[in-house]
Amino acid sequence: MFVGLKFRTGLGMKQTKYSPPETPLDIVYEDSDILVVNKPEGLLSVPGRGLDLQDCLLNRIHEVFPMALLVHRLDCDTSGLIVFAMNRHSQRQLSMQFEKRLIKKTYIARVWGHVIEKSGIIDDPIIVDWPNRPLQKICHETGKPAMTNWRCIRTGQKESRLKLNPKTGRSHQLRVHCKAIGHVILGDPLYAQGEAANYDRLMLHSEELRINHPESGRGMSFRSKAPF
Repeated sequence: MFVGLKFRTGLGMKQTKYSPPETPLDIVYEDSDILVVNKPEGLLSVPGRGLDLQDCLLNRIHEVFPMALLVHRLDCDTSGLIVFAMNRHSQRQLSMQFEKRLIKKTYIARVWGHVIEKSGIIDDPIIVDWPNRPLQKICHETGKPAMTNWRCIRTGQKESRLKLNPKTGRSHQLRVHCKAIGHVILGDPLYAQGEAANYDRLMLHSEELRINHPESGRGMSFRSKAPF
């Protein structure tokens, strides 16, 4: 029995075999303190449980940069920018920036339906949906604070394109928040159903990452165009 990844069907949760893309490392920026990489969709950020879930971005990076250290991660189904630290000092500094919400992240998402409003703020706390893990859900009683700013940059009858700026970093935050406003992200294997789920990937991409360099303090901005 393989240890796979879960996705939703009309009958509930189902496992699917993990088949990560065999693409070379896409290095956006590199120096002695940080490494910025463009993660492909379908590749785990870190190893999962089980021998068949060891192929991940972190392990691939370690083949080239053994000293690279994890700072944050993206969902397996999400593509886009991730920053790694190249030493302990940089890891501490970058982790502190995330903790103090100094790092600015921008995502692009294709979502289901015609979005009427031009922009908004989603301020709904999130908690793990224990009976249906790894799903998360909104819970105003016991959920952890979660906030997302969004702006509609294109809209049509069946789908719209949003720019998302998470102010917190909860698991599946953007996916749960988009669903909460009635516009689930297209191709989401966990939260989309029906026609909205009938896409070849999750239409969510980490497009821009703004950090302060952990050594010099200089502001830096990195971009990666969405592949959809």
